[in-house]
Amino acid sequence: MKARSIPVRTPEITPEIMLRAYAAGIFPMAETADDPNLFWVEPDLRGVIPLEGFHLSSRLARTVRSDRFEVRVDSDFDAVIAACAEPRADRPDTWINRRIRDIFGALFRIGHVHTVECWREGRLVGGLYGLALGGAFFGESMFHRETDASKVALVHLVARLRLGGYRLLDAQFQTAHLAQFGTQEVPRAAYQLLLERALATPGNAAIWSPGQRVSGAQAVAGVLVG
Repeated sequence: MKARSIPVRTPEITPEIMLRAYAAGIFPMAETADDPNLFWVEPDLRGVIPLEGFHLSSRLARTVRSDRFEVRVDSDFDAVIAACAEPRADRPDTWINRRIRDIFGALFRIGHVHTVECWREGRLVGGLYGLALGGAFFGESMFHRETDASKVALVHLVARLRLGGYRLLDAQFQTAHLAQFGTQEVPRAAYQLLLERALATPGNAAIWSPGQRVSGAQAVAGVLVG
């Protein structure tokens, strides 16, 4: 994956700086969890998950409808980002360092970062987090501790974004995992146009209300509606 990377010169990244960066089409990463430094990233090809035309397999649709997991929104940000930062077999290290965790924690507290979480028997078993700005949602990371938990969280995310009138789901990079959902690689110039249009159309923040529960059947219907 090709991308421009620029070292972060600012000693402190405030929530305001972060929001301006995302509005400009760049985002921060670290080399490793232990590296205190950050750099701004601007991919040549941006991974975008289509909200209209999201690929939902029959098998995954059955899993979502089964309500195997209790799906919550914004109930435990700290646990979600900590789980996303854990090493795993296919990724022994992570780009989520302490600075990123602190910055996104601050953005969560002011309502710009959100989580979709899958729980079972009182345990957090999967989920994702990302940043909402205008009508754009920037997916940052996801994890699972049980089969399909992160996929179920993604389906619920897409359903809520569509319900809230969002226009862009940015996945940052295309991956083999995300390709199954119809993720497209969009050149930088075309991505900037998508981003500008999304930022000009505010999404409905009510979709992030923790009290607004969505069943699996409702999520599948929300994804598949024409």
